[in-house]
Amino acid sequence: MTEQLTAERVLDTAEDVLRRYGPAKATVVDVARALGVSHGTVYRHFGTKAALREAVAERWLRRTSVPMAALADDPALPAPERLRHWVRTLHATKRRYATEDPELQRTFRALVAETTDVVTAHENELAAQLGRIVAAGVAAGDFAAPDPAAAGRTVFLATARFHHPAHAADWTSPGNEADLDAVVDLLLAGLAGPAPR
Repeated sequence: MTEQLTAERVLDTAEDVLRRYGPAKATVVDVARALGVSHGTVYRHFGTKAALREAVAERWLRRTSVPMAALADDPALPAPERLRHWVRTLHATKRRYATEDPELQRTFRALVAETTDVVTAHENELAAQLGRIVAAGVAAGDFAAPDPAAAGRTVFLATARFHHPAHAADWTSPGNEADLDAVVDLLLAGLAGPAPR
């Protein structure tokens, strides 16, 4: 059994255990028991309980950031359309997580509250993706942002109401999609620079 045990298998099982017991009650012993190994075997892959939980949180967050990176770097759409599509897709992804499996979402929120460095890295990655979209828009003459990375971070922060889990209760309210479009319209107008006189 030990020879076949991979870090990915430990993470799969840790996710299942966290779902079943929640972050407050799930232990490394529970993960080991589900795998049919000793807890020492689990510690050979992840040195501490915190390291295991951090790896689970990082993997969950990658399920969002990796597909979003593909959108950010897709040259098929002009930068203004790409930015709008990226923000809408992130919103739809987060809304789907929150509405389709609210129990998992609660577990996830509790877990990421313990792993602030992982969350910060995730947010920085998403902001950097927006920065790349803005840079592409500047190169094409669609945007007039002197610092694309800072502009991308600003777009990320300005749209937080539509992707930060603290606002999940608002995502199904009437007018939510119209509000999102209005915010993106305003951001795109700002990125385009002043109107010609």
